[in-house]
Amino acid sequence: MPEISRFLEIVIAMYYNDYGPTHFHATYGDNEIRVNRKKGEILSGRFPRRAEKLVLEWLAIHRIELLEDWALAAERKPLNKIEPLE
Repeated sequence: MPEISRFLEIVIAMYYNDYGPTHFHATYGDNEIRVNRKKGEILSGRFPRRAEKLVLEWLAIHRIELLEDWALAAERKPLNKIEPLE
């Protein structure tokens, strides 16, 4: 799972063989969520509320970069790193 960002113990990644709506995966400790890039909704999994809010804040800033990485993943090309939430 290629890591594209990391902040406050949250890891953001995308899989090369994923399908469906553009989304990314976020892990925090033993928790994992799958997040729709366009709508900002949690597709699966659970996160502590505070960590979920941080991921959605990060998403609001980086929607375009995530779409670019989704296209790269579809072509099995290396993904670009995305700035962490500060």
